[in-house]
Amino acid sequence: MGRTIVEKIVHSHLSPVSVGSPANANEIVDIVIDVRAARDFGGANVVQNIKKQKLKVADPTRTFFTFDCNPTGSDQQYAQNQQQCRVFARDNGIRVFDIDQGIGTHLVVDQHVVTPGSTFVSTDSHANIMGAICAFGQGMGDVDIAAAWARGSVWFKVPPSVRVVLKGTPSPLATAKDVGLAMVKHFGANGLLGYSAELVGEYIEGLNLAGRITISSLGTEMGAICILILPSAKKCLTYPDFNVASIAPDADAVYEKEVIIDIDGLEPMMAKPGNPEDGVTVRSLMGKKVDSCFIGSCTNGRLEDLRVAAEILRGRRVAPGVVLKIVPSTRYIWQQALEEGIIKIFTDAGALVGNSGCAGCAAGQIGQNGPGEVTISTGNRNFPGKQGKGEVFLASPATVAACAVSGHITTAAQIAETPSVFVPRTAAATTTSASACTCHAAAKPLQLTGHAWVIPKDNIDTDMIFHNKWLAITDLKEMGPHAFGNLPGWEDFPKRVQPGDFVVTGKNFGCGSSRQQAVDCFTALGVSAILGKSFGAIYERNAINAGLPILSCPQMDLTEGSEAHIATGDQVTVDLATGIVTNATRGKQVPCLGFNPVQLDIYKRGGLLMDW
Repeated sequence: MGRTIVEKIVHSHLSPVSVGSPANANEIVDIVIDVRAARDFGGANVVQNIKKQKLKVADPTRTFFTFDCNPTGSDQQYAQNQQQCRVFARDNGIRVFDIDQGIGTHLVVDQHVVTPGSTFVSTDSHANIMGAICAFGQGMGDVDIAAAWARGSVWFKVPPSVRVVLKGTPSPLATAKDVGLAMVKHFGANGLLGYSAELVGEYIEGLNLAGRITISSLGTEMGAICILILPSAKKCLTYPDFNVASIAPDADAVYEKEVIIDIDGLEPMMAKPGNPEDGVTVRSLMGKKVDSCFIGSCTNGRLEDLRVAAEILRGRRVAPGVVLKIVPSTRYIWQQALEEGIIKIFTDAGALVGNSGCAGCAAGQIGQNGPGEVTISTGNRNFPGKQGKGEVFLASPATVAACAVSGHITTAAQIAETPSVFVPRTAAATTTSASACTCHAAAKPLQLTGHAWVIPKDNIDTDMIFHNKWLAITDLKEMGPHAFGNLPGWEDFPKRVQPGDFVVTGKNFGCGSSRQQAVDCFTALGVSAILGKSFGAIYERNAINAGLPILSCPQMDLTEGSEAHIATGDQVTVDLATGIVTNATRGKQVPCLGFNPVQLDIYKRGGLLMDW
């Protein structure tokens, strides 16, 4: 039986622990990681884990820090974390891509630290950008990264593969971002959950690196482990000597399915606030007033993106009262834009140009939007609260630039000669509250009994679970009060939950970013276990590695009424050794999948890094 791309990459990286394994889909193997990185918010936790367990860095030459989440160090906690990482790097001979360098995932691609067919992990949930050069990249929590730094390898379940064919040619106005948003709309937040997707088609063959990065980075928003794109004959992508055949799928490779997406004539797209999957044509939203615009992020901060925006902004001004923020992805791209006169075009138009970094997706670098503010962004996420308290629409650089000068939503082909004017509006008042919390250490018995808190909602993302404004928190005791702090209707959960209780929820729980705090906040509250129909790929790993029991229950009925398997308040017992879940209140057995051997072993040890 032949191998898919991801199976070839994984098989070629089997560690001594797994040598001889066929590395077939869904098999758990241990693989060597070529490049291991930690960012400024997760890096401090990685350092703490390594020091706590008295571990050594296996290979400093393969190990990196990237300070891109808050590259200005404008927040004291971020500044403290960055300095802690710098000191650790000095002591251990680790290279730091410091605050002046830009987005880590772009740096390792541009500087050929990561190359086709290699493996890369980072505390960045968009590490799967490596798929743009056909490398395996995966975002992880700080426990996983600490293990990779100390061992040089980590365990993986080989993802099953899906072949995705893009059919047809988009309209002349459509860009790679529009294609990516169309894919997110097609698959939704969990349509590629746990899969490695191989992207093919004539359109992809002719796509440059910037466009490939755009689409690969959006894989996280579809639940994908990665989206892999082979280097093509049309676009050698600076790897002229690379043997593509070494990682190309075999003719008899086995795919779980093939999906054909028709992009012929595709128009410029936009994702409406709240969900990247809520895609519509820009035409359907024409005329809506905007307050601010952002061009940048790991999805659209490349030089090609800036050139497109500059052509639209040349000789024009940003509409009165509208704020336009632009952030190149790396220092090199910033310098190239300066030399080409692009930066001057931006500043002449009235834009704010920030230093390279993650910018709009990260609190503190370029600022957030406020309540009631309508923002058009080239970012990859518009979850509530991700870029502030306002509404965020996702679009291409061309569309964002056109909106900025028109003052309302429009396309690059229909820029207004006279920009829109503002109508006075009153933003709704918002209040926040916090309460003291006594944090409890979770017990580690094999049988757990507690009361259920049922949240019958799919795609609860990590920003809803643990808002990004608290990402600088590294003390577990301080995390509990912020659990579900950005999930409407559940903000007071930390006040009501009792030690030993269970969280019960729907599909794709924990989708979104790689933040470990979205797991640890429940540990801090004493939550015994989480039962979900399915989990985000990174979240699942984070929970397993932290020793927090999570069970997948895809057939679980959470509807109201007598047919429901579990309702809030029911007493539930979980036998971790057998995987049997029993609802004593209703006299029912809940259909759940049991622990796999790796999960049970990690749980018994109290976490991945325990009993090293």
